Amino acid sequence: MALTRSERAQLIRRYADGPARLEQAIARVPAEASQWRPAPGEWSSHEVAWHCADSETNAAARIRYVVCETDPLVLGYDENVWAVALDYHGQPLEPALATVVAVRATTALVIHALPEEAWRREGRHTASGRYTAEDWLRIYAEHLEIHARQIEANLAAWQKAGRPT
Repeated sequence: MALTRSERAQLIRRYADGPARLEQAIARVPAEASQWRPAPGEWSSHEVAWHCADSETNAAARIRYVVCETDPLVLGYDENVWAVALDYHGQPLEPALATVVAVRATTALVIHALPEEAWRREGRHTASGRYTAEDWLRIYAEHLEIHARQIEANLAAWQKAGRPT
């Protein structure tokens, strides 16, 4: 179902506010807890932040392809493979956070200025099929909120576990 202008505006605000929410969550994580994983196969807070940087970079391209190109193909990727192959733990945290902030700032400007017809554009996602500009907005308006909660849950689990290293 298509979004109303009001619903879209609310999602765009959430999208623009996402980096602050992520930064608040990560700022509460002590350095010694940053790379701690709550369970095998789960991400540390550090890895979550790096995932967000890579995801935001992909997201910025996705919305541009959908609204600018004819019959665009939106590429999916295996985020767990990226975390290992790109050695998230071996990378400093600050550039990941700076990437999230910068990419969201520029993309928020772009989506805020899109004309009504752009929101009806669509492409095809390699994993999920039909992919519209509004699908994109629904996904990414909450993406950083989800990961901020994940970071908060990691911190709570680390504290509950007696602050292991």
